[in-house]
Amino acid sequence: MSETVIRVGDEVATLINIFDVEPSKQQELIAVLNEGTEKVMRNRPGFISVNLLASADGTRVVNYAQWRSADDIKATLGDPEAGAYAKRAGELAKAAPLVYKVVAVHHA
Repeated sequence: MSETVIRVGDEVATLINIFDVEPSKQQELIAVLNEGTEKVMRNRPGFISVNLLASADGTRVVNYAQWRSADDIKATLGDPEAGAYAKRAGELAKAAPLVYKVVAVHHA
């Protein structure tokens, strides 16, 4: 089993997708993202984890996903099954996906 670990220098690629959503559609968007993760994403090569965060005011959902490589992300984004879920999510919210690297981690 893998889980999300955030460390500088880890050899993982992070995709963060920030969705702007109407509060009345936030839970529906979360349901679509959960379904897509369970049915498609978690079965794709290179998948490590997905974490969904919902803003308290209902206007945003953040999808924090870790993959083994940027190529794994690119291949998944090009997959028709993944694209179907992206389309459904895009009908509910405005998405802003980008690939990131961890540059700092601080702890108490």
